[in-house]
Amino acid sequence: MPSHTDPFIEARRSLVTLRDCLRFAISRFNEAQLAFGHGTQNAYDEAAYLLLHSLHLPLDTLEPFLDARLTTSEITAALALLERRTRERLPAAYLTHEAWLGEFRFYVDERVIVPRSFIAELLREQLTPWVAEPDKIGACLDLCTGSGCLAVLMAHAFHAADIDAVDISPEALEVARRNVADYDLEERIRLLPSDLFAALGDRRYDLIVSNPPYVDAAAMQQLPEEYLHEPTLALAAGEDGLDAVRVILQEAPRHLNKDGLLVVEVGHDKPALEAAFPDLPFVWLDTEGPGEYVFCLKREDLA
Repeated sequence: MPSHTDPFIEARRSLVTLRDCLRFAISRFNEAQLAFGHGTQNAYDEAAYLLLHSLHLPLDTLEPFLDARLTTSEITAALALLERRTRERLPAAYLTHEAWLGEFRFYVDERVIVPRSFIAELLREQLTPWVAEPDKIGACLDLCTGSGCLAVLMAHAFHAADIDAVDISPEALEVARRNVADYDLEERIRLLPSDLFAALGDRRYDLIVSNPPYVDAAAMQQLPEEYLHEPTLALAAGEDGLDAVRVILQEAPRHLNKDGLLVVEVGHDKPALEAAFPDLPFVWLDTEGPGEYVFCLKREDLA
């Protein structure tokens, strides 16, 4: 009878260099048919990220270290991380407790979805040309803030802005509070528990951004296992994925100042959204994604 050796046990005895570990990780990830999309898009990038993180090396510098011999303790630590990714199918961000949006690092755990919003890249450009004068943006709202990542990015994009960041989940707000503190933004970002606009009274804003739940019922049934580790509350949005967006479109006008701007991410729901609201002049913003996932509307368009 052939013996079936656990590949991770065998690896602890056999692997020597970072290159060895990288090859091994890619093989295991492909064999397990892992799903990606929480910061990386393929087995190579994910393996490189987890190994560099484990070895406390710069995340953008792999090549000079590939043939470096690893110590026994380094290989043990690296393989422990790779094994959890393979066997538990946890998103890498939950294993390392960090996610990156551009140059910004955020703490994450399973109380929040892993930050990956296309709105982040738009904020890096201060929403040009839709925000003509960034220095005049005074009040902002991050609706469904989750980890607080977009609120932090707004604070850096619009230096004169004070920001309300709201979420229905008290657990998510605890994570957001940590990220706001990490960037010393407690004086500018106010965290509020709220089901969308419900607790905001008559507050008005120059800019509202939102990455709300937008996964429809059929897609929820087909999500890879990695995505099932994320809070369902932050993903599921009813039969057609538009439950939250409908409320946002209905209530945003009374929370926007004159000439205020609404920016919302809806994933793959563009066809359903345009069919449900044929009279709204949605403007679809260019991002690095393969489709059109983010729209903006002026208050006057909504009203």
